[in-house]
Amino acid sequence: MHKSFAALPDNIVIFDGVCNLCEFSVNFIFEHNTAGQFSFTPAQSPLGSSLLRHFGINTSRLDTVVLVRGDRAFTRSAAAIEIASGLDMPWNLLTVFQAVPEPLRDMLYDLIAMNRYQLFGKKEECMLPSEELRRRFLEQLPG
Repeated sequence: MHKSFAALPDNIVIFDGVCNLCEFSVNFIFEHNTAGQFSFTPAQSPLGSSLLRHFGINTSRLDTVVLVRGDRAFTRSAAAIEIASGLDMPWNLLTVFQAVPEPLRDMLYDLIAMNRYQLFGKKEECMLPSEELRRRFLEQLPG
């Protein structure tokens, strides 16, 4: 792993900062993770784009939420399930979807992701988080 990434928190959610569904998801995770174990960075930030490049994730067409945990990156339905596992009850029960074969889960995930702008809209610029949420945002590489 890149040496400047070593100082990063364990669970970083990388999201499309101009997607309304993604903004809703970040706020949802923030509100339903009282343990505070998730940090967030937009894909459009220096840190987000560096992490995506490091893990070989196509930055020109980010159509998935990404969870970076240590030296692993989870995408699509796997990321959603890993994130759900850290949420408060009853939301952590969504991990039951692990029983569904990953190709089927990803097919549904991709269908929503491909149509997210049409279904939920898009912003002209990245979201502006509340002050409380901003404390969990990372945008620059450490050091």
